[in-house]
Amino acid sequence: MKHIPATHTDFILEREFAATPEAVFRAWADPEVKRAWSDCHAEHTTAYSLDFRPLGREHHEVAYPDGRVQVIDKVFFDITEPRRIVFAYDIGVDGRRLSVSLVTVEFSPVQRGTRMVYTEQLAYLDGHEDRAQRLRGTEEGLDRLAGVL
Repeated sequence: MKHIPATHTDFILEREFAATPEAVFRAWADPEVKRAWSDCHAEHTTAYSLDFRPLGREHHEVAYPDGRVQVIDKVFFDITEPRRIVFAYDIGVDGRRLSVSLVTVEFSPVQRGTRMVYTEQLAYLDGHEDRAQRLRGTEEGLDRLAGVL
């Protein structure tokens, strides 16, 4: 088998929300609210759970009409209410792990509400790469978060 080295990238997204840091933080912590803004494939989701605590997990499964099954598993490492969330997650399709990420989300008060900084560091595995799609999907989720708040 040919060795394909992992590739790495990162991105940072900044948003301001007209809500308190506590309210924005709660939108990450409450399972129903989180699913409402973060689930970009809601019509195909077959399983979802959120255990929002240090070393807790979030699990999301999507069964696409073409038969592919995507699984996203997260582990929360640092939760400092209402300032910071640090988690790692992997994405797999049909049992093949595509990427592993480390994410830091920081919340700070500003005059009009909350400034949120989302920093993601990605390791792509075995030749997979979808940076533009990942960035677009994350931006769309944060747009939905603004709508929920």
